[in-house]
Parts: sequence; C-alpha cells; structure tokens
Amino acid sequence: MLNGKSVIVTGANGILGRAVIDCSIDQGAQVIAVDRIFDEDMAGVNQVIVDLCDPDAVAQALDGIDKIDAVFNIAGGFAMGPAVHESCASDWDHMLAINFSTTRNMCEAVAPKMLNAGGGKIVNVGALSAREGQGNMSPYCVAKSAVMRLTESMSKELRDQNINVNAVLPSIIDTPTNRTDMPDADHSKWVSPDDLAQVICFLGSDSARAVHGALVPVVGLS
Repeated sequence: MLNGKSVIVTGANGILGRAVIDCSIDQGAQVIAVDRIFDEDMAGVNQVIVDLCDPDAVAQALDGIDKIDAVFNIAGGFAMGPAVHESCASDWDHMLAINFSTTRNMCEAVAPKMLNAGGGKIVNVGALSAREGQGNMSPYCVAKSAVMRLTESMSKELRDQNINVNAVLPSIIDTPTNRTDMPDADHSKWVSPDDLAQVICFLGSDSARAVHGALVPVVGLS
C-alpha cells in the first residue's frame, strides 16, 4: 500500500517506531527514520538524528528533502503523575514537549512541502485515555488531547489541498515497559505494536484518501 512512497517515521528508535518502519518497508516504502538517538543502524533506512522539540532543528533536518508522501508522528511518551494540585511545571512541560511539541514541529515542517508537492498524508498518535480526563494523568491527557485537536484542525485546513491528517488512539500497547509496569495484567488483550503499525500505514496509504480528521481507536481486546 506504500509502494514507492517516501515516509518519515519519528520516534523511530522506539518499539512502535520500529514496528512502523518494518511495516512501511514491507509495503514498499522508502523510510526516513527520525529520533534523538539510535541504538543501532537500520538496514535500508535513512536515519536522521534531531531533537524534535526544537522547531528550527526539525526544519533544518528536513531541508533538501522535498519528496515526503507520508509522515508518521510516533514520538511521544507516558508517565503517571501526582494530582493536578500536587504537580509542578516540569511535569506539564515534559509531557507537552515530548507528545505535542514533537508532533507540531514535524507537522509545521512537512505541511509546506506537501502543499508544494500536491498532497500527502500525516498520521499522529493520540491516546484513547485522553478522550477524557484521567486521575493522576493530567499532563499526559492534556498533551495527547492537544495532539487530537491539532489533528482535527490541520485536517480542516489541508483537506482541500489533498493532504489527509488523521490520528490513531491506542489503548495500552504491548511493550516490554508496559509489561514490567503491569505484570499482573492480561497482556494478550493489549494492542500489539505490529497491529497498530498496520493501522498507521493504512492511514498513510492511498487507500485512506477519503479519511480526513479521523481519531481512530485501536484497542485490541482491552
């Protein structure tokens, strides 16, 4: 479904990022992997090291890359926290930076390129839990909610220029970290990174040309 397309994957060094890269390559895409650090070289992948929280660095990293058919904004992170009245500014700044700013900076950098090229696909990662507020998760829920509103706004701005902007809303993703944090949970009901990657790649393909501003729940059996 992505045959011959040029795809950017942010958060490429993480579990989900790697799954999305594998899925994209399997579907015939050329992948540009973006992250702050890489644990190893990825065969057949153009690796770009950049701090996604720095908008100028993101714009500079993409300078000279004109063919961008799809962007998969995977970069992000989760942390439980104290109650709102017990939280501090750094709690909010960190969650907003790694979840919202990384997505916004990449979207702002690639949208003009897609407009010049006549179209493209942007897929962001929200969170099922952020559809409403959750106790001891306020910074995370606010940050992911911002990603979801950004997705809807950009979709309305760009849909008439042949640019699709959508987001997936996963529940708990089956990662080693989540298994360690929740050892007694039924992991078989969680969303596998490979299954989530399939949905992301679908939204980045021409098969999803009619899908605009969707926030797609991907929950497995959870």
